[in-house]
Amino acid sequence: MVSSPAFAPPRPSSRLWTRNFGLYFTARIVSRLGDTMMHVALAVAMLSLGYGVSGIGYALGAWMGAFALFVVFGGVFADRFHPLPQMIGADAVRCAAQGSLALYLWLGHPTLWFVICGSVLGGIATAMFQPGTASLVPQVSADPTQANGVLRVSEGASTMAGPAIAGVLVATTSTAWIFAVDAATFVVSGFCLLALRLPRFTSGRSESMLANLREGWQEFRSRSWLWAVILIWWVLGVCVWGPLTPLGAASVIAEHGKAAFGYAEGAFGVGCVLGGLVAIRIRPARPLLGGAVAMFAFPMMPLVAALVPDLPLLMLGYAVSGVGWAFWGVQWSTTVQTQIPQDRLNRVTAYEVGGSILAVPFGQVLSGPASGVFGVRPLLLAGAAIGLGCALALILVRPVRTLVRRDTGASPSAGAKGES
Repeated sequence: MVSSPAFAPPRPSSRLWTRNFGLYFTARIVSRLGDTMMHVALAVAMLSLGYGVSGIGYALGAWMGAFALFVVFGGVFADRFHPLPQMIGADAVRCAAQGSLALYLWLGHPTLWFVICGSVLGGIATAMFQPGTASLVPQVSADPTQANGVLRVSEGASTMAGPAIAGVLVATTSTAWIFAVDAATFVVSGFCLLALRLPRFTSGRSESMLANLREGWQEFRSRSWLWAVILIWWVLGVCVWGPLTPLGAASVIAEHGKAAFGYAEGAFGVGCVLGGLVAIRIRPARPLLGGAVAMFAFPMMPLVAALVPDLPLLMLGYAVSGVGWAFWGVQWSTTVQTQIPQDRLNRVTAYEVGGSILAVPFGQVLSGPASGVFGVRPLLLAGAAIGLGCALALILVRPVRTLVRRDTGASPSAGAKGES
């Protein structure tokens, strides 16, 4: 197999804010800001159209299902051709989907099938976009750890700002404007990506789609630290992360009202900003071990959601959880980007993202029936305990605990030997 030099890591640079990184940063953050507005927009739109909570579930489920089913193919295409034009095309499709929904809302009453079809289209487009977000970081920055830390901080800020902007737009204009603004964010993202100056990619691969999928799977399963984390994440996704939002919302709103849940989610975003800042400064020699230690803070969120203390303590618990979550996220993203050969990173990332995401809907679906049997607060307390167990499992698994940090991406020709 002929490897492309286009995926070789960039030459070391003393500064982070190069032209390429600035453009990539803008694309990521503007797109993220629009995405975080969508939860508010979709909920308000579906309720105002009379489709109720079930309608919201159908739309979100259609998006998540399409994303999970197609993300692996997105990784194959990105490695076979190049992630950049694929991401630009995905932005164009998402812009068209959100713009069409905004126009339909201005002109009339969108049918449920139209919204669901738009969600499916958006999920597929995001599946084509997502794998490239990992492989582009080492190409636009000589210091992936610092770059991921900056991105994590900014994404935390977007998580705080997006819902607030959506709330203002709903209160002062209409839901259609949120979808219109979201469509505009994809325009900005697409033009920033289009302006990137990256080496031309020549694949040199003529294998079939099945052969590329098989090769990506071989790369994934050959690294025990990688699939071990995904297995642990399945437990976390089904038992903690998936049920956390519906169960936490029910518990907090019942005790303190709707505004309190928004404040708590905002505090989690503040914690993510702080965790990203810490990750920029502290770079453990064994990044997954350091991230695992930080993950002991994550169970604070289900714990305080179950106990529902006074609002300041509730927000503090969410913020502490955000610190641990963001610090782990930076260590994990940087590890994947620097340990996997660059010409295979998109496919491996697709398996990693797909494996992580698929667990969450199961937890969301099961949370309703389970809360009817066991109760909301007992499930949240169990989630806190399981979250602690998952953090401990990350430390106990030897390949995860002993993996040594790399400062730059793996070479295109690097194999799995010695990385398991």
